[in-house]
Amino acid sequence: MEVYNTLTRKKEKLETRKPGRVDMYVCGPTTYNYIHLGNARPIVVFDTVRRYLLYKGYEVTYIQNFTDVDDKIINRAREEGDDPILLAQRYIKEYFADADALNVKRADKHPKVSEHIPEIIQLIQKLISNGYAYNVDGDVYFNVRSYSDYGKLSGRSLDEMQAGARVEISEIKKDPMDFALWKKAKPGEPSWESPWGQGRPGWHIECSAMAHKYLGHGFDIHGGGYDLVFPHHENEIAQSEAASGQTFAKYWMHNGFITVNQEKMSKSLGNFFLVREILDKFSPETVRFYLLSTHYRSPLDFDDEKLAASERGMDRIKNSLRLLEEGLKAPEADGEATEDDRQFENKLVQLRQSFESAMDDDFNTALAIAVWFELAREVNGYLTKLQSGKSKQALELLEKAKELYGIFNGVLGVFKEDAATGQIVLDQSKSGGDDLTEKLLQLIIDVRQQARKNKDWQTADAIRDRLKELGITLEDTPQGVRWKRD
Repeated sequence: MEVYNTLTRKKEKLETRKPGRVDMYVCGPTTYNYIHLGNARPIVVFDTVRRYLLYKGYEVTYIQNFTDVDDKIINRAREEGDDPILLAQRYIKEYFADADALNVKRADKHPKVSEHIPEIIQLIQKLISNGYAYNVDGDVYFNVRSYSDYGKLSGRSLDEMQAGARVEISEIKKDPMDFALWKKAKPGEPSWESPWGQGRPGWHIECSAMAHKYLGHGFDIHGGGYDLVFPHHENEIAQSEAASGQTFAKYWMHNGFITVNQEKMSKSLGNFFLVREILDKFSPETVRFYLLSTHYRSPLDFDDEKLAASERGMDRIKNSLRLLEEGLKAPEADGEATEDDRQFENKLVQLRQSFESAMDDDFNTALAIAVWFELAREVNGYLTKLQSGKSKQALELLEKAKELYGIFNGVLGVFKEDAATGQIVLDQSKSGGDDLTEKLLQLIIDVRQQARKNKDWQTADAIRDRLKELGITLEDTPQGVRWKRD
């Protein structure tokens, strides 16, 4: 397996701290609102990374934090007349509702800032004693120029970073680039007692303290969105390694931005979309499929048509699996294995290898999905070659193909699975629009079936042809009528 490491700017062979084990820390959201699509991308990406590592046989410890103490939370709580900690708790609950819908597995631990104040204070004290931080009347800052390796993640010098940096300008800092480790309490804000007086943590220190508590020094993978490279992850490295003198994390993985009309999605531009707004139009499985349809490091452009295209592509896989399941219900027939059987068996082996090769190459989900499409084509082609009765060998091969669908889905997590059987659940509840579409189509199919029963072939054919013009193909099979989007 190879992983692209932002720190070294190249792909590297995955060699973990402990053989057979991967320890991961992924930066989670600041909980002052519902998550938007930009938040959802790293959540889904790193859930998929974790799934694949588990598939490869690694034991994985996965930590994803919540920032529940922050200026944005305080400001939002002030606007709503709410307590900041309670507001954050409410949006953490809403986060899980959206993440569960996207089939994201819970982390092994979801630490919150408010529950790790002692660890944060201890880390700040160590930085002060090591000469990397200073206290100014209750505000504690990290002295950036005291750490010689500052900038190694982003690859920029301090002077380059200073322009437009996300740092607070203050006359009490020794340098404009110095960042807050501890903020002196202000009226109406949550605060805790510390050696420097009442206050609360700065943004960056939280992840260093929590990652160290749960994973120790030199853990394997630290992940997040590309927007976190600077200053958040740059600052994490500086403060963590200044305090310990040891490597903080080995591999740094960052997913690309989501864009809208080629512009970065952001609140300031007013072009961001909440996940639950998107789920009003599209099913959760469609959204997850869309998020994985592009390699995680590449930008992903958003519009409804791209989601609709993902839905059509995903339906091809679903329809193929439905055909496969129907094929498995057909009666067994006598007969020896044929050349078609042998070719199909070899193809299944090749497809699994291709899927693993794609994921081994820096978790290339786009290529892995292409392999899934190829599996669907091969299954459809094989089924058309079989007669109404299927030999024992053919049924065994169809079972192997179904198992392969389960393997691919177990990694990519597009479709939910039955907790008892582990089987893919295709008929998830969808958004209101999709559910209505299915009901209307079934009504139309019922009308057409009645017309055929009455030998009104003209009406039946007209319904089929009009649906075809609308991009819906009807297929008459011995098991009934199926429909699919073209």
